[in-house]
Amino acid sequence: MRLTLLGGGGFRVPLLFRTLLADRSDRRVTELRLWDTDPTRVHTVNRILHAMAEGRPTAPDVIVANSLEEAVRGSDFVFSAIRVGGTSGRAAEEEIAHCCGVLGQETTGFGGLDYALRGIPTALEIARTVATVAPRAHLINFTNPAGIITEVSSRVLGDRVIGICDSPIGLARRVLGTLEGAGLAPVGSARDVIAGDDRLRMDYVGLNHLGWLQHLEVEGVDVLPRLLERPDLLESFEEGRLFGAAWLQWLGSIPNEYLHYYYFARETRLADEQLEATRGIFLARQQAEFYRQAADLDGPAAFALWEATRLRREETYMASNRLAAGGLTRDEEDLASGGYDRVALAVMKALAFDEATDLIVNFRNGSRLPMLPADTVIEAPCRIDASGVTPLPVSPLPDHAIGLVQSVKFAERTIIQASLNGSRDDAVAALALHPLIDGVGVARRLLDEATARFPELSELS
Repeated sequence: MRLTLLGGGGFRVPLLFRTLLADRSDRRVTELRLWDTDPTRVHTVNRILHAMAEGRPTAPDVIVANSLEEAVRGSDFVFSAIRVGGTSGRAAEEEIAHCCGVLGQETTGFGGLDYALRGIPTALEIARTVATVAPRAHLINFTNPAGIITEVSSRVLGDRVIGICDSPIGLARRVLGTLEGAGLAPVGSARDVIAGDDRLRMDYVGLNHLGWLQHLEVEGVDVLPRLLERPDLLESFEEGRLFGAAWLQWLGSIPNEYLHYYYFARETRLADEQLEATRGIFLARQQAEFYRQAADLDGPAAFALWEATRLRREETYMASNRLAAGGLTRDEEDLASGGYDRVALAVMKALAFDEATDLIVNFRNGSRLPMLPADTVIEAPCRIDASGVTPLPVSPLPDHAIGLVQSVKFAERTIIQASLNGSRDDAVAALALHPLIDGVGVARRLLDEATARFPELSELS
């Protein structure tokens, strides 16, 4: 099986390769092609992967492609994990947000919409290239903002685009792990989350980084109420500590961790301003230093440096949210990282070898959320097998969530329209009507600042 990885010089690539190495079956990925616009970074990553593969005869062959077309041609699957503008672009968006008094975050609010505005042209180029030179390949999208990029890519590739995210899977794993530890769920349930075991039904629905786990059935029994009636258990894992037991009990569900930006918007924004550096600035500095040092190291030494750098990266994930919630630290098991890599492999095997699996992915809505268009992309469970992707039924959204989902989705679809039409007015509207941006005036100021920092946005008229 041939896999192409776009963004092959990215820092998280060894996580995916680690999962590929663990698969020694006859149905494993046998060839991995890397492509990146930064040749120095992709060759550094290539050295690390070869060090990881040392002594492993079943390791995939790793090839660095010289062009997007060369990378994609003939592939069975194309995995897109790119960052248009690099970490410096993210850092710039966070600085703009802070200067204008709004939240700075890569996928939510201004940061997510501006990142989409910059990234949509590249996403369309990738989709069109796949359609032309690999017409039978599936595109698995991990590029942020995942919901928007998956939706715009599907306008070219239809149902051959699947968006993945590790947040819902991580949430379900933590919930089941907590219940297992208390003897309230069968042992092994948490492990089955990524395995896609059909004895496990995750009733989760929403948008990317904006969803709720409303029911969680293990062998036909909903175990979530067992958690919701226990404040001590609720506050023993990350989402419970972020939101607090009382709020989760009122909701009657467990929200995706990114909903902390909405439910505790003021506290998170103030905490973000207290940090020495935003997450984007931290990552830009950290990764620049990593690649600078790794360029002079051999493969094994570069791999050791990567592992140490990765651990520090995971420790600072959503730091402002944990600060706003009282200075929480991450659980050791959450520092292991990964999750999206195993989801990606499960999706590929399901499609290629009919290893049917039920997973939470970003895919077309259909009729599941009747308040949204059928062709829009939502995040919810789907059955994936050799016939493709089949959306699974979900519970209706509660009343308090409907308006939020509609508002955010309207902003997402309007920013797609702004990019496709080159419309500044549409871009202002998308920003102004997003729940985390307080009005037309600040939306115009945000876009003015973004246009000054990103020359590619100057074409908006």
